[in-house]
Amino acid sequence: MAVPTPLPPSLRRGLVAFSGSLFINNKTWDSGTAPSSQPAHKVLSSLPLQVMLYFNVYYFPVWCLAEGIMLHLKYHLLPWHYQFLLVTAFLILSLAEGSRLYLGYLGNLQEKVPELAGFLLLSFLIQLPLLLFLLSDRQVIHLPLEVPLHSFFLAFLLLEIVAAFLVLRTMTKQLAAQFYLRQFQEGGRARLEPGGTGGQAAGMG
Repeated sequence: MAVPTPLPPSLRRGLVAFSGSLFINNKTWDSGTAPSSQPAHKVLSSLPLQVMLYFNVYYFPVWCLAEGIMLHLKYHLLPWHYQFLLVTAFLILSLAEGSRLYLGYLGNLQEKVPELAGFLLLSFLIQLPLLLFLLSDRQVIHLPLEVPLHSFFLAFLLLEIVAAFLVLRTMTKQLAAQFYLRQFQEGGRARLEPGGTGGQAAGMG
């Protein structure tokens, strides 16, 4: 059963266009080289990505609870601007992670390019910079458990970015191939119709 997508139609179209411009180099195909029959559907979902998402779903509540406790313990030791930065980073990471994992599950299992592109953008543009900030800034006051927690989270994130990039490239190329094949088949049917160019040429002969 198809799961409803949280993305609005305009955003879906934008993510499809972004994926196409990123992964498709040859925008035009010679119609003479296109196959004449519809190929069997190939499963494009990534098993490694799905395994990482599965374990990430269980790891995220542990990270969220532990980080919330440690932030509470060290809050009064931080300068006021770092108090604001850490609370903001924690809230953004927590809220974005739920949406990111949902888009990853939906995009990978149902082979949806917009959702998977959204998962990749959230991972790369929001989660990765915030995690690197929490790990690398020395004024954050790292408690002993924080570095391993963030490191595991970062390892999940980097592996998921690589896996999502590879499967998104494959899905985008497959989607483009289906689009060009559909155009080729529709063009062939139009030429064979009585009112088409092929039918008119046959009638004149």
